[in-house]
Amino acid sequence: MLTYPNISPEAISLGPLSIYWYGVMYLVGFIGGWWLARVRAARPDSGWTRQQVDDLVFYVVLGVILGGRIGYTVFYGMEHLLADPLSLFRIWEGGMSFHGGLLGVLLAMWLFARRLSRPFFQLTDFLAPLIPVGLGAGRLGNFINGELWGAPGGVPWAMRVSCERFSELCLDKLRLPAGADFTPPLHPTQLYESLLEGVALFILLWLFSSRPRPMMAVSGLFLVGYGLFRFGVEFLRLPDAHIGYLAFNWLTMGQLLTLPMLAGGVVLLFLAYRRVKPET
Repeated sequence: MLTYPNISPEAISLGPLSIYWYGVMYLVGFIGGWWLARVRAARPDSGWTRQQVDDLVFYVVLGVILGGRIGYTVFYGMEHLLADPLSLFRIWEGGMSFHGGLLGVLLAMWLFARRLSRPFFQLTDFLAPLIPVGLGAGRLGNFINGELWGAPGGVPWAMRVSCERFSELCLDKLRLPAGADFTPPLHPTQLYESLLEGVALFILLWLFSSRPRPMMAVSGLFLVGYGLFRFGVEFLRLPDAHIGYLAFNWLTMGQLLTLPMLAGGVVLLFLAYRRVKPET
């Protein structure tokens, strides 16, 4: 059994200016994705220029930040937004929705595809292998913030969390008695997701896309891979206290939002390979 190290969410504090680890992790994800996009664009047959890659990343950043933050308030925190409208802009405090960010990126890619006069799925196939870099870094930011913990578990790497710092986790989610010092050992599901949605999904997509694939195949594999990883880890995560389980005493909001992704990924893979003519 381990104890959560109680990491400060502030990376650097310079007088009134504070830089938060959560924001740093997003910056790492964007820079890492931009660098990998440059690597892919350098391939002789990529069909991409450096300027197009730079513009693509700019559109992605806008889609992730705007879509992720707005999506979180719609899916998880509308009541909090109504009580404190300025909370929409405090992204360093956490509260970003992947599903909202995905919708924001899809809209940004649609606009960028129109600008380049390219097929929409040509852009998403190029982008899909880069997204896990940001996902993995973002989940590390969740871990540093001490949010999105899993349920109590008996695995050796489960972590006790201080109730002094995370009173909402102790009182609202775990309903521990007032005065408790630590939670029971909890699954560090942020790290699970960083490894699965970040490292494992990146390796899968990077290797898969290293060879020519029919259009929509890489995008479809991303949706299926992310969907399976996210749906599985949600079984170990504590549900949002103000939402709880939606059905069957196990279905979470994250799982519900992931189901259309799984279905869409299967459809894209089917359509991609249905159009491929067998060799004769």
